[in-house]
Amino acid sequence: MNWQPLKQGEAQLGCFLSMGSAVTAEMIGRAGFDFVVIDLEHGIGNEKDVLGQLQALAASGTGAIVRVECHDRQRVHRILDLGAHGIMFPRVNNAEEARRAVEAMRYPPDGVRGVATLIRASGYGSDFPGYQAASKEALLGVLQIETPEGVAHVEEIAAVDGADVLFIGPYDLTQGMGIFRQFDHPKFVDALTRTAAAATRYGRALGILLSSPGDYARYRDLGFRFITCGSDLGLLAGGARELSQTLRTARGA
Repeated sequence: MNWQPLKQGEAQLGCFLSMGSAVTAEMIGRAGFDFVVIDLEHGIGNEKDVLGQLQALAASGTGAIVRVECHDRQRVHRILDLGAHGIMFPRVNNAEEARRAVEAMRYPPDGVRGVATLIRASGYGSDFPGYQAASKEALLGVLQIETPEGVAHVEEIAAVDGADVLFIGPYDLTQGMGIFRQFDHPKFVDALTRTAAAATRYGRALGILLSSPGDYARYRDLGFRFITCGSDLGLLAGGARELSQTLRTARGA
């Protein structure tokens, strides 16, 4: 996956995969998104479902980020060995947590990722030296800023080498601020501004989950370029409700 367009300021559009399904991964991949986020933190699927989703996405060339449920090194390098193009880390609250997250993605001497050569990411060993050499720049580190503590330390987090994307988690962040889903509240707007300033200072991309596609212009104008909206689960549930309501309305008429 080539992340250079993102690093050069081009917007990249993504969708979450929450169902753990290779079939929905394939459908979303073919829908035209630049990347997806396979969600192991809140999604229905688990680690054993990741391989099938990555294989399903491969044909479309869609970038595959995996959101891990914790920052443990073992969780991270297992996902990367399967061939993920990057890792999203939830609740990064300070520079030390950011450094540990990035180190889990990188081989020594830059990090603590375990070494195995016969892995899917390296073509099952066909070119491990090439994969290893390229991995530091090729893998995307997405650090979620979704607590008041994270906002307070966002400058130090952004300074960490490998913090490629600072990703605002709007639901957790507003919940932690006591203003759940009040995205126009001054506290939330200030958090956006502080995060954007830190990202600009250190050359990081800004990411966010949109509540609606209609919010795109607002966040684009604030500098957000790693933009997600929706999920396979949400699309299915919403489509099913809409169809059911349409049929019920027709039956009532």
